[in-house]
Amino acid sequence: MNHLLKSVILLIASVIQGSAMAIFLFPHFIPSGGAASVSVLLNYLFQVPFSITLWVLNAGLLIAAVKWLGKSNALWTLFCVTVTSFTVNLISPHMSYPLTNVITDMGIGAVLFGIGIGILFRMGASSGGMDILALIISKLRGKSPGRTLFFINGSLLLLTGMVVDLKVILYALICQFIGTRILDKVYKFEFRQRIPMLEKEM
Repeated sequence: MNHLLKSVILLIASVIQGSAMAIFLFPHFIPSGGAASVSVLLNYLFQVPFSITLWVLNAGLLIAAVKWLGKSNALWTLFCVTVTSFTVNLISPHMSYPLTNVITDMGIGAVLFGIGIGILFRMGASSGGMDILALIISKLRGKSPGRTLFFINGSLLLLTGMVVDLKVILYALICQFIGTRILDKVYKFEFRQRIPMLEKEM
């Protein structure tokens, strides 16, 4: 029952994250992070589907998750990566145009993204990519996962902005700032008080 409940929570969090990317961020070519930056670049330059790039990059980094975070985390991460990629692949073809203006979409997308990834981190999983590195560093050094993720993604966001549009740098950094702050708040929230069944699992 613990595994079933955890899988449902991670499923919902992954769908939230994937929806934030596909509906609010990607239509404006705003990357949500390191792996997303690469996916935006490849889609912009070569029309490679977002979902394929996300899955391939994230799956490759699962080796690090196995070594530093354990097999259980790697399996849950693979589950989350697959659900997120499937969500993006399902929604993206229907998002030919942005939903609203870039500021509104960026704000909503950043908040939803932060909530989704914050739940994943708090449940002992991640959405793959640079999130794995952020989670490893936060566990080994006791650093805030949100701030760690912000700095890791910075270089890739700058590269994306230089190739796609310089304004993307500003939008992406604001998105990262909002999203990682939400992430930290969710990560520090004591879910175990609300869901005691998962205490042993986590």
